[in-house]
Amino acid sequence: MKKILLTGATGYIGKRMISVIAAQGYKVVCCVRDVQRFSKPSGIKEEQFEVIEVDFLRKETLQNIPKDISGAYYLMHSMSASGDYESSEKICAENFISALEATSCEHIIYLSGLVNEKELSKHLNSRFNVEKILMESKLHTTVLRAGIIIGSGSASFEIIRDLVEKLPVMVTPKWLNTRCQPIGIANVLDFLIFSLFKKETYNRSFDIGCDDVLTYKEILLGYAKVRGLKRHIFILPVMTPKLSSYWLYFITSTTYSLASSLVGSMKIEVVCKPESLKEIKGITNIQPFGYGEALKRTMEKIQANEISSSWKDSFVSSRSDSSLKEFIEVPHFGCFTDLQSAVYENREKCLDNVFSLGGKKGWYGQNLWKIRGFMDQLVGGPGLRRGRTHPTQLHQGDALDFWRVLYANREEGKLILFAEMKLPGEAWLMFKLYRGKLWQKAVFRPKGLWGRLYWFSVLPFHGLIFKGMVRNLVKS
Repeated sequence: MKKILLTGATGYIGKRMISVIAAQGYKVVCCVRDVQRFSKPSGIKEEQFEVIEVDFLRKETLQNIPKDISGAYYLMHSMSASGDYESSEKICAENFISALEATSCEHIIYLSGLVNEKELSKHLNSRFNVEKILMESKLHTTVLRAGIIIGSGSASFEIIRDLVEKLPVMVTPKWLNTRCQPIGIANVLDFLIFSLFKKETYNRSFDIGCDDVLTYKEILLGYAKVRGLKRHIFILPVMTPKLSSYWLYFITSTTYSLASSLVGSMKIEVVCKPESLKEIKGITNIQPFGYGEALKRTMEKIQANEISSSWKDSFVSSRSDSSLKEFIEVPHFGCFTDLQSAVYENREKCLDNVFSLGGKKGWYGQNLWKIRGFMDQLVGGPGLRRGRTHPTQLHQGDALDFWRVLYANREEGKLILFAEMKLPGEAWLMFKLYRGKLWQKAVFRPKGLWGRLYWFSVLPFHGLIFKGMVRNLVKS
């Protein structure tokens, strides 16, 4: 059984590729920086799955990569992890090549962004530089370039969705007149898997997209049409990139750094070149469906709660790019705590409530959480905008409003969350069903004097927030 190395396995595309690769009879070797954030997708045989801990910014971890891999997918992007993501992406690509040249790898596939202008945005230029590093290696490399990906949970789609759902009237920047060529997520996955080991694709790059070439304005209005919404868009020529970034940040669920990167790219036209991947034998049967069909398929997945992956669950939506290992052990010393408990009426109903926290369900009637979320957004935090990927299921590493899931075990009746809101310290929120009671514990580890002042300033509200929440959670 051939082994396929999958980088970016916790990301939006990578998470979906696991089952796609396994379905072709390969063994998937998933590279993750933190095994605590990763859970094996259901339906995959144990012998077809392996997870290794690798950080391509740390050379000492590269030894964990098996020597007998046959192919590899490079699906790592760092554009919102830090302001210096260009340097990080360059180092990752160089270390990736260095590690793979010491293996039996025959073929690398890289998913990049469309680049068809002489002057590229910072984001697209960084991806193009990664292309060059991979192409100049000794290994056979195929580059697939995609523009906006339409699919449940993709950053691009979620921005479109947020804008159209929230704003009946939009006053927008002039980049809404820029043309682009979208593609549905199902077609992206098809092109990625059927390009593997196709010798005709070796050492070549291909643009992938549907046949529809649309302006961003047409993309927004197309979504409104599918949803049956009346929307009016007015374009202003005076809105600066910085104002545009803030506009996206406050209206949509994206982070400011991601919004800034996307705005830089949206000013540049991204349309596919004539050379087509569809002309290659074995890939000719892939006919990308149009934008309208991609939207309909995506909405069906959302309505059926079948979102396989979301960009929000990646660390690009976090306040930092750190491992959860640092926080899985909740500290005791030097911390402030708030412990609440209540007798539950029905264990299963109580578990349903706990594992449905956040998102559209909210925090069980506690409007102060909404105020705290708004305040967090004002100072650059995620606020409550990220919501959750699934309404009732939680997994390690999932984003949950301005929390990150550290541990989730329904059978054990235990849930641990770590705060990603802006705080002068670190915070945990834990739930445990034990001996007929729901125990709820908030832990705050302050940083310096400001952290202690923060805790005592919010202490008067704890009775309203934490006592009220635990009472509502135990109700059937």
